[in-house]
Amino acid sequence: MKHGAAHTHDHSDLANDQAFANNREGVRTVWLALIALAVTSFLQVLIVLLSGSVSLLADTAHNIGDAANSIPLLVAFYVARRAATARFTYGYGRGEDVAGILIVLSILVSAGIVFWESSQRLFDPEPMRNVGWVAGAGIVGFLGNTAVARMQIRVGKRIGSAALVSDGLHARADGLTSLAVLLAAGGAWLGYPIVDPVVGLLIGAAILAISWDAAKRIGGRLMDSVDPQLTDLVATVVTSAPAVTSVDKLRLRWVGHQLHGDIQLKLETGAHAPVALQDVRHQLEHDVPQLVDVVIETR
Repeated sequence: MKHGAAHTHDHSDLANDQAFANNREGVRTVWLALIALAVTSFLQVLIVLLSGSVSLLADTAHNIGDAANSIPLLVAFYVARRAATARFTYGYGRGEDVAGILIVLSILVSAGIVFWESSQRLFDPEPMRNVGWVAGAGIVGFLGNTAVARMQIRVGKRIGSAALVSDGLHARADGLTSLAVLLAAGGAWLGYPIVDPVVGLLIGAAILAISWDAAKRIGGRLMDSVDPQLTDLVATVVTSAPAVTSVDKLRLRWVGHQLHGDIQLKLETGAHAPVALQDVRHQLEHDVPQLVDVVIETR
């Protein structure tokens, strides 16, 4: 016989409080990333105008795209605060995944711009002006993107946001490609202007690799992919609770940065189900804080 188990009022309140706190932290992180990337891009645009560097133009275009990526992600976090409805019974957390799709598309667009500009300059190379400023811009891009990446990845992993982590990985790779601009500046300084568009093409290839990684991450979320280590953690936590003998079914899914679960477990003969289920919930609440909603059945 199966016994459905609804949340207790206290657990529901705690889960909602945690979800709101995670959402607020996500919003704050995206705003900080947007400001940092906007400042970095503005400085680089000024140097592009002074130098005429196509590799720096490629890197700057990508950084501007990164800043623009923050906008749909920010909208998604705000929309996720809306309460669930009869139509959207899981709420609006999936907006993060929609934002992730837009992020992947914007990465592809920036790659197209980079390849076009670099290929044009490859057949018609021009001398780079203000080489020192170009090198400085590459360093600025590296520092700005690396700072944003560390923040986004750290917060994204903590709150369970795949879109935020993807954007952070994107920024980390951008920081490394910004250093490639130093190669272009070095080539120009040595009298080889052809190095500039070649580096631009290499940056374009790196951007395509980033887009593939981001697409796999977001695609996995859309297919309800969950890290097997997380599944094992939940199973271990449940079976460690008193009176639980086995887990017969365990399903997890992310809705934005909120984890939902469906668990069927077996109890020891004669165990008092309400008490046993309460123990399971308390264990999950303590060890898996991302799990904001779970339905448990016993047999």
